[in-house]
Amino acid sequence: MVAVATNRPSCGGAAFVRQRGIPLGELSQKSFASAEDRDAAMRDFFMGHGVELVVDAGYDRVHSNGFLEAFADRIINVHPSLLPEFGGGMDAVERALESGAAETGATVHVVTRDLDAGPILVQEAVPILEGDTVETLRQRVHEAEYRILPKAIDMMEARLAHSPSVG
Repeated sequence: MVAVATNRPSCGGAAFVRQRGIPLGELSQKSFASAEDRDAAMRDFFMGHGVELVVDAGYDRVHSNGFLEAFADRIINVHPSLLPEFGGGMDAVERALESGAAETGATVHVVTRDLDAGPILVQEAVPILEGDTVETLRQRVHEAEYRILPKAIDMMEARLAHSPSVG
């Protein structure tokens, strides 16, 4: 991990990287006139620190086209459902629980212009249990995310190591 950017400087992840001396870009949307301006600042911050792979974990914004182009095929996102089910929003756990589905899960996928529709790298199913609440289901989905995200990062690192355009 060479640098971290957050749109929520008070989040636990920001505190984690501050404690370890990892460069942190604090990019709250209210500090920028537009999402494009915020993403340009994030692009410049990441490029200035030699970032090769962007990992969206807990990031709750949609990237602008300029950011997507700067890191084409080098952005991954962790999503709290078995995509394509319950894609396109931050309420996937709630929607899965309300749907009456027997399971949901976690997905890591490559970020593209099509929201939550990029190539899937790794998924893990999570059963929806009788008596589950949003909180209990969300916790189990998070646990699945914690298991699959490192696998997806390893996959992408291997892919980037063999790419002539990066590295």
